[in-house]
Amino acid sequence: MSDSTINLCVFLASRSGTDPRWTEWTRQFAAGLAAHGCRLIYGGASVGLMGTLADTALEAGVEVYGAIPRCLVDLEVAHGGLTRLAIVESMHERKQQMADWSDAFVLLPGGVGSLEEIFEMITWKQLQIHNKPIVIFNADGFYDDLLAFLASCVEKDFVRQSLLDSIFVETGIDAVFTRLKTES
Repeated sequence: MSDSTINLCVFLASRSGTDPRWTEWTRQFAAGLAAHGCRLIYGGASVGLMGTLADTALEAGVEVYGAIPRCLVDLEVAHGGLTRLAIVESMHERKQQMADWSDAFVLLPGGVGSLEEIFEMITWKQLQIHNKPIVIFNADGFYDDLLAFLASCVEKDFVRQSLLDSIFVETGIDAVFTRLKTES
């Protein structure tokens, strides 16, 4: 993708969770994508926070690219209204396609799938497969326990501090976009 648009890969839940704030943050994030001229790259589903993000972004005029493995097309109800949808053969190909399309990665509220995806991008950064910005949106302390665990991994010498220092943690949506503009 050669234009000046920031291609932003967002990892988030295919469920909506129990707190309506998570849905509201997702909608606000979609508005931020539009306001900052970003293209959304995500997992291609029409359900949960993923569907909310895609729908809200599309309504705001954002181009939305999704990648979904064939085995999840029905399970996650592949979004039929995207600018571009790639149906791939595996979860690994999904992540590779999203990474190839993306200039940066953001983690919004999610569960084990979202964590697996962001951790692969963190691992790829550690291995110098990419040097793209990674931002964790930690609104209301959603990821405090995860961040504490990562800090304990540094203390135990399983993770380098320099790797953690290369991952940005922001608590506000505007701060996420400001960080991305300074790091991209």
